Amino acid sequence: ESQSDDPTFVSWCEKQIPLLGISDGTAKHYKPLITKLTEYGKMNKWQDLTVENISNFDAWLHQQTKPLSDARRKAGAKPEKLSDSGIYNYHKCLKALLHRALSFGKIDANPYDRLKGKFKRGEREKPEYLTEDEMKRFEAVILPKGSELDVVHDLFIFQMYTGLPYSDMQAFDASDYKYDGEAWKRVGERIKTGVPYVSQLLPPAVKVLEKYGWEIPQLSNADYNRHLKALGQMAGIKTRLHSHLARHTFATYMLRNGVKIENVSKMLGHTNITQTQRYAKVLAQSVHDDFEMVASKLEKKKRMSNP
Repeated sequence: ESQSDDPTFVSWCEKQIPLLGISDGTAKHYKPLITKLTEYGKMNKWQDLTVENISNFDAWLHQQTKPLSDARRKAGAKPEKLSDSGIYNYHKCLKALLHRALSFGKIDANPYDRLKGKFKRGEREKPEYLTEDEMKRFEAVILPKGSELDVVHDLFIFQMYTGLPYSDMQAFDASDYKYDGEAWKRVGERIKTGVPYVSQLLPPAVKVLEKYGWEIPQLSNADYNRHLKALGQMAGIKTRLHSHLARHTFATYMLRNGVKIENVSKMLGHTNITQTQRYAKVLAQSVHDDFEMVASKLEKKKRMSNP
């Protein structure tokens, strides 16, 4: 009887997304899943939710390509297949919806329980970050006080020294922090994931807050990222600046300055240390690159001394 209210599984999923209690940023990952399920067309009925059909859906996803923009199409770019990490996100969202359906008694078992370990996340792209020299160059940019660029400049500095993602920064409330005589500290939960994190306001972040009366200026993510691109060019930074780059910069900055990786993980509110380890790998690769540079110079000197 309950199933008759939602004749298809896909229509039920579409109705559930606004009821999941997740942020708009997280919800945007669910909407493409509805599109893919509709295109696939073989998991519309509740009885279609089988281990075999989910495995077939995975195979189908691996044959799909990313949509091309008009500009790239005109430039003759070839479509790229969906990445393993992108496909993994489809499975992650579908699994969560099936778990919800199971809790509501719409299905007897979640097929994903029999598919543990089958779908791999894939290698994530190496996180980009600013070096300490680039951080100094960015901070040194002088802008008209009170301008929107000046506000964006301050917000990015605040992110670089707190590690807060955009949504948590915009929801910042000074009353959540307690001053213990030495520093402002907080144990909170990430808005997007609900995972606990430990925060302490470092001097550059406190300076920004004092400038704005301990309130964070509100700005849309689109405007924020648009101005960051311009600020990066003004600072002579080749890496494209965006709000999440500040979080990557915070993580690598902490690791470079001797903070234990376990503690950086808690500062970022990661669900497990594996997420944090990719920053350590990037730093290790940077060290190896410097070794190779020095080795190349030594080899060059050796050739010059022994003609």
